[in-house]
Order: sequence, then C-alpha cells, then structure tokens
Amino acid sequence: MGSLIFITALLLSMSSAVYSCLPSDRAALMALRAVLHEPHHLGIFNSWNGTDCCHNWFGVSCDPTTRRVADINLRGESEDPIYEKAHRTGFMTGYISPSICRLNRLSSIIIADWKGISGPIPPCITNLPFLRILDLIGNKISGEIPADIGRLSRLTVLNVADNNITGTIPRSITNLSSLMHLDLRNNQLSGTIPRNFGKLRMLSRALLSRNRLTGSIPVSVSYIYRLADLDLSFNQISGPIPENIGKMAVLSTLNLDGNRISGTIPPTLIASSITILNLSRNAFEGTIPDGFGPRSYFTAMDFSYNRLTGPIPKSITSATYIGHLDLSHNHLCGHIPVGSPFDHLEASSFVYNDCLCGKPLKAC
Repeated sequence: MGSLIFITALLLSMSSAVYSCLPSDRAALMALRAVLHEPHHLGIFNSWNGTDCCHNWFGVSCDPTTRRVADINLRGESEDPIYEKAHRTGFMTGYISPSICRLNRLSSIIIADWKGISGPIPPCITNLPFLRILDLIGNKISGEIPADIGRLSRLTVLNVADNNITGTIPRSITNLSSLMHLDLRNNQLSGTIPRNFGKLRMLSRALLSRNRLTGSIPVSVSYIYRLADLDLSFNQISGPIPENIGKMAVLSTLNLDGNRISGTIPPTLIASSITILNLSRNAFEGTIPDGFGPRSYFTAMDFSYNRLTGPIPKSITSATYIGHLDLSHNHLCGHIPVGSPFDHLEASSFVYNDCLCGKPLKAC
C-alpha cells in the first residue's frame, strides 16, 4: 500500500513538472517583478508565486502546447476587479528588466499606463522573433527606440505613446512589414519622418503628434493604401502637403494642426475619403479650393490660423455634410454663402478675417 502511494505521488509530481512553465521562464518573470515596484499595493504581483507561472499568474499567459510564456499583459488602467475593488488605477515605478528578453517565445508585451515606470526600452527586445504587440503607453520610459526595431518582422502594434522617449524615429522602422498600428504620440522625438515611410503597406494608424519632428511629409506616405488615420499635429513639420494624400482610398482622418506647413491646400483633399481634416495653425496661403461636391463629407474641417485669402467658395454648399467648420484667423473676404452648413455655424467660425460678411457675421 505504501509503495502504491509513493508511485502515485511520483506520477503526480512528474505530471506537474510536465505541465508547469519552464523554470527559466519563471526566473525571467521573477527578475522582471524584482525591479517593478507598486507603492500603493494593489497586489498585482501577489499571484506570482509557486512554480507554475502558466497558472493563475496575473497578466501572464502561456502557449498551451509549449508551456512557454507567450503574453505579458499588465495594464495600470482596466476594468479588472483588482482595480474596481481598490477604487483607483494602478501606479508603478521601476524599470523594464532586460530579463524579459529571455522569454523568447513572447507574442505580446503590454506594460501600459503605470505612469511611473521609467528607464529605457531594453534593446534586446528586438531579439524576440515572435513578438507581435509592444505596448508601453503611459509611462515615463526614456531613451531611444531601439535602432534595429525593424528586426521584429511579426510586429503588428508598436505603441510607446505618452512617455519621455528621445532621439529619432529609427530608419529600420520601415522594415516592419506587418505593422498596422504605430503610436508615438506625446514624446520628445526629433528629426524627420523616414523618407520611405510608405514601405509600411499594412499600416492603418500612424499617430506621431506632439513630438519635435521636422522636415516635410514624405511623398511615400500616400503609398500606404490601408492608412485610415494620420496624425502629425503639434510638431515642426514644414513644406507642402503631398497632393496624392488626397487620393488615398481609406484615409478618414488627417490632422496636421500646429506645424509649419506651407503652400496651398491641395484640391484633392476637398473631394476625398477624409472626414476629419485639421490644417489649423500652419502657414497655408492661397484660396480655399473650389472643389466641394457630393463626395465632400466632413464631420470636422478646421482651416483656422493660416494665411488663406479670397472668398469662401460657393461650391461648399454642395458638400453632402459639414459638421464643424472653422475658418477664423485668416485673410478671407466676401459674402459668407447661404445655406448648409452655414445655417448652423456660429460667428466664432469666421471671426478675425479681413472682410467676411453675412450671417452669422454682420450684414454685407
């Protein structure tokens, strides 16, 4: 009887060993935990104990076949009960240990919205061949984006927004042939947008606002036929808008607010797929293109704070829809057209021009 119990216990321990995560994966996770500090003690890491990191470790999941750690999903803001119970979002300090790179079967790294995690992105992250998602938004991460980030051939999401990242956008980023979502907003990136940015043919969102980017908008951007959202606002970008951007099939949002872009507004933007068009606070000259028609559908159009001259084109009344329109702070002159969309706009949409008149301003 005693030998039977011993054999049963031995088989159970062998079974447990087979289905546990690798000791090396567990060691890498513990090294990551050791340098991340949670001063408010939400208990994020309370579950990180025992030998099996694939079972009930908060934010960790494994491949069911290989039992290797595949995903790290640690968000400081979510609807998880751990936050609802504490009635607050998470706050964490420390840094991302290079030990994370020992988890060489990782598919996603999400360490987001902790507000206090600092230090650089470990350069060795570019050695993770299966990585598809890198999401570090909402921390205090500094340093540069690894220069060889382009090695991550499977990467679909790169989100490092709302950090303190410096340096330039690595030229190798254009080698990320699977990339669909690029979010670099609210950092301190400088230099130019890579000239061959258009190689990112799978990209649907490119959000680069509130950095210190200079140079012009690459012509190759118009080659990204899946691109739906392009936000370059609040940088120091200059030069003209490439005309072919208005010919992009699915581009719905173009936000260039707060730059130094000059030249005239390309007529192609007026009768395009774009529904949110913000060209405010630039140095555009010339007239508003007189090319509105049934294809013109704008939930928001903002041309304020430029150097536009001439009249408001009469064809604007033939647009299918214009929700918000702001033409203030230019040098426009003449009658404000009658009819939609002008029948629901306020005077603030037209003030500080040279000689506009008619409702909702004073009579001509």
